[in-house]
Amino acid sequence: MHTFLPIAYFEDHFIPFAEAKLSVATHALHYGTAAFGGLRGIPDPENPRHILLFRLDRHCQRLSNSAKFLHYDISAAKIEQIITDFVRKNQPKSSFYIRPLVYSSGLGIAPRLHNIEKDFLVYGLEMGDYLAADGVSCRLSSWHRQEDRSFPLRGKISAAYITSALAKTEAVESGFDEAILMNSQGKVCEATGMNIFMVRHGQLITPGPEQDILEGITRESILSLAQDLGLSTVQRSIDKSELLIADEVFLSGTAAKITPVKRIESFVLPTERPITQQLKTALTAITENRNPQYAHWVNTISLD
Repeated sequence: MHTFLPIAYFEDHFIPFAEAKLSVATHALHYGTAAFGGLRGIPDPENPRHILLFRLDRHCQRLSNSAKFLHYDISAAKIEQIITDFVRKNQPKSSFYIRPLVYSSGLGIAPRLHNIEKDFLVYGLEMGDYLAADGVSCRLSSWHRQEDRSFPLRGKISAAYITSALAKTEAVESGFDEAILMNSQGKVCEATGMNIFMVRHGQLITPGPEQDILEGITRESILSLAQDLGLSTVQRSIDKSELLIADEVFLSGTAAKITPVKRIESFVLPTERPITQQLKTALTAITENRNPQYAHWVNTISLD
């Protein structure tokens, strides 16, 4: 059961969350003509009257770009200001998740993007760990990731997540925690809402953008952080067989943060994960604003 933040941004106003309601005829509900973002906020461990948001600018820019696929022009600056005001209105006291959404708000019948009204909303909910912090088991999904030639994968489009939903349910109903999707070429792509990394022979490896992945912001941050830590990194295609015998595998995302993978199908992975732990410790310090080198990645919002 989710605990939602009390105030939502809806139809150009801040109103009680319980009053933010859509018509059953809303175009986005029927045709998936929406795009969303997601970012975490935490009270500053040093000052609970300050809220820390990780890479707010990048999240807002990605959502602005995603909106372009819907023929909706909304600037990253506008999204950032609304999210900042949203946080101040809600006065959160514990870790939480923000969900901004751009969507076709018109009530028309026909799958189209022209001549249909668009809108923007924001709501939030309290959130701790999205996946088990000590690690998860994964199955290789029978569902494959879409291709960019038939779907705008550079956008975080809501319709794409039917594949994620199918894969997640398939995994859970067959006794696993999470699913790993392959792309149309049979290469490792991503999990249901997370990017994937593996470590082999001391090198950090992740599928590149040409593998039809979502260009995750946490993923991008991990790659930059790893390079700064002197770790060897490479973006390339990954075969199923090498994933199964990797030294370390972990998932990354806004909700998942860095979550180790303990088992893939029947293959049990090593319990020693030095690179995963190094990156997880370093990223946690950054999100808690304890590393001045990365202070520009963290927005501090005063609640006073």
